[in-house]
Amino acid sequence: MSVQLLVDFGSTYTKLTAIDLEAERIIGTSKAMTTVKTDVLEGFDRALEQLKVSHPDLPEITGVSACSSAAGGLKMAAIGLVEELTVEAAKRACLGAGALVNHVFSHHLSRKEIKQLRQADIDIIMLAGGTDGGNKECILHNARKLKEANLGIPIIVAGNKDAADEIEEIFENSEVEYFIVDNVMPKLKQLQVKDAKNVIRQIFITKIIEAKGIKKAEEKTGEIIMPTPEAVLIAAELLAKGYEDEPGFGELMIIDVGGATTDVHTIGAGYPKRSEVIFKGLQEPFAKRTVEGDLGMRYSANALLSLVSPYEFKQYYHREETKDFEKSVQRRFENVDYLPDDDEEKEFDKAMARICCDYSMSRHVGHVEVVYTPLGNMYYQTGKDLTDIQYVIGTGGVLINHDDAKDILREVNHKSNKKLELRPTDPIFLIDRKYILSAMGLLGQKYPKLALKLMKQHLE
Repeated sequence: MSVQLLVDFGSTYTKLTAIDLEAERIIGTSKAMTTVKTDVLEGFDRALEQLKVSHPDLPEITGVSACSSAAGGLKMAAIGLVEELTVEAAKRACLGAGALVNHVFSHHLSRKEIKQLRQADIDIIMLAGGTDGGNKECILHNARKLKEANLGIPIIVAGNKDAADEIEEIFENSEVEYFIVDNVMPKLKQLQVKDAKNVIRQIFITKIIEAKGIKKAEEKTGEIIMPTPEAVLIAAELLAKGYEDEPGFGELMIIDVGGATTDVHTIGAGYPKRSEVIFKGLQEPFAKRTVEGDLGMRYSANALLSLVSPYEFKQYYHREETKDFEKSVQRRFENVDYLPDDDEEKEFDKAMARICCDYSMSRHVGHVEVVYTPLGNMYYQTGKDLTDIQYVIGTGGVLINHDDAKDILREVNHKSNKKLELRPTDPIFLIDRKYILSAMGLLGQKYPKLALKLMKQHLE
């Protein structure tokens, strides 16, 4: 029997999924708290022991692959020329590669911004700016600033190709580690991120994993081949498109409500659905991911205190009793392992999850703007039109473990008080109850058809 073990070193949990490749089935799954502060293998060993206890007939494992978002995941800074264009293009390349974009800078880097980069906890800098044949003065200025700063952080140059030779001259005799890739915005409003994403993944594999103390896990797990969010995005695209004669689901969305962030992935073109609506802004990627660092159930729970008032929270907390809003949020922030122990606390978690779904959706979906002109109303769309999304898939601890996850997921739907947001109108809700999406992204690298079949079988 050929058994593939798929490992996800998450920020909170290390999750294992064992696959029987010959029988084309999931043997079992398990999880344990991630132990990156001591030795990441401790959590892995606990999860593996759980898997063996629950499946005493587990055959010998013949292959292992892994992804990771432990130790904060992959953190990047995006630098570009115009915030709405090249900076946004660089940011989308980072997000599509499974990174969390912690810092964004536009135009000429200042001394203050260089200081912010020096003090920041980031793994990679993406330097963009200018369309091919366009402005190159700004990206050259920023390259010189980064050379002088000598931050010791790898730099991916993904801007105007006409500046590539000069940037190489700037960096080649310095200590700066740099990679020159295709421009992320070669033409105005056109996105091209594949080359940049490939290099991000390569740096992640060769350097970031080692820097975060996770490299030693490869002795047991085999190569850690990508960041966890990228694995989920790969799984989502496979599930949407299908593979060979195995059909996919069509346009879909995955919303992952985690302890630190809420990630939203959508697969679909998102073009305007009505003839009178004109699209404006940067081209949208077919596979799009956004990350909300202030929307999380534990590590970023205290951000809710500035995001919603106690009065607004009651709109999501459907109970007669009134909880001490600030105290309940703070308890979760200070005790990231906290699990609700009564119905009231479970309902409080549910309300937090509702907020995460609602607010992350407002930030992810496209919007319609009405412009009044002498010739009548004009309608402009920025971002994706997701009104016809067929499936919304929920994952993350609170959605997987809650008895009424569907009620939480309804927060992504179209709302009468948010009419200009192009939210889903009537999707089918599915739950990743076994926490397999990241595992299926890993499996899909070698066995895409099997990964697709297993997702269709196990998403409830």
